[in-house]
Amino acid sequence: MLNTYSPALDHYPLEYPETAAPVKVRYPAVPPALKFLRLQLRLQALVSAEWAFRSAWRLFCTPRRLPLKAWEHQALAGTQQHWVTADSGRVAYYEWNPAGSRTVLLVHGWEHRASFWGALAKELAAAGYRVVALDGPAHGASAGRQASLVSFAAAVQAVADAAGPMHAAVTHSFGAAATAGVPVQFNRPDASLLPRLVLMSAPGSTRKVAERFAELLHLPYSVVERMARFIQEQYGRQAESFSLLETGRHLPVQRALLLHDRQDRNVPFAEAEAIAAHWPGLDFRPTTGLGHNRIMREPAVIRQVVEFLR
Repeated sequence: MLNTYSPALDHYPLEYPETAAPVKVRYPAVPPALKFLRLQLRLQALVSAEWAFRSAWRLFCTPRRLPLKAWEHQALAGTQQHWVTADSGRVAYYEWNPAGSRTVLLVHGWEHRASFWGALAKELAAAGYRVVALDGPAHGASAGRQASLVSFAAAVQAVADAAGPMHAAVTHSFGAAATAGVPVQFNRPDASLLPRLVLMSAPGSTRKVAERFAELLHLPYSVVERMARFIQEQYGRQAESFSLLETGRHLPVQRALLLHDRQDRNVPFAEAEAIAAHWPGLDFRPTTGLGHNRIMREPAVIRQVVEFLR
């Protein structure tokens, strides 16, 4: 199933109008499977909000294992594969240009994997960087069937510790939320500042992500409230304490860059504006027409990232 970080939302997105003027929008037909799922959860909620929550949470944390495409195999050709162990199990990561003088860690988003960074990894390696990218828990070659913000961050932490020290981390969507929201601690044990951090298509609020998920599945508000209580019970933190609105300005980073597209249908552009407003010194660069995912491989964006990491 998908959550609101998922590229599957490209097929039946939630819409966020750019202007107040009425615009006639042709929505894609809702897939029968989604209709059935909405009905199933609605009936569960009538019987028990807890039952509906358990089902919804399982769906929220279970990414689909999408088949690799030919371009992904090409992206990983010539890389070295390594493994580390995290609480979620074995985590795969890949290395481009092992002789590079400074290391950049790439952290993908929901239902992506290391290979999605192929275009950026190639350019960074050509610029002399050693590049490392992982498959998050339950993604790519890594172990597991489910992933949460915390388990994803723990896998990133394991790779950062094994492959460090790090000059930079470049993150996308769910990977940005996990890396900067939990957050991952770079360059341990000396705890030196991370010189560069890049966030792409990053959500600003954990609660808003849950609300969009609930909207997609037509879940009652009680289920969203139960999700927040569950996070508090599991991690001893309020759900919103993982949000970049709360954590961003406190991260031990020398320089941070936020890239977000005005037409992002998965994470509204307003959340990027809110992050920038709460984070003094953040370099915020909006894009136009790239959406949630194409921003990762757009040549003009890649050039900006390579330049920023210097």
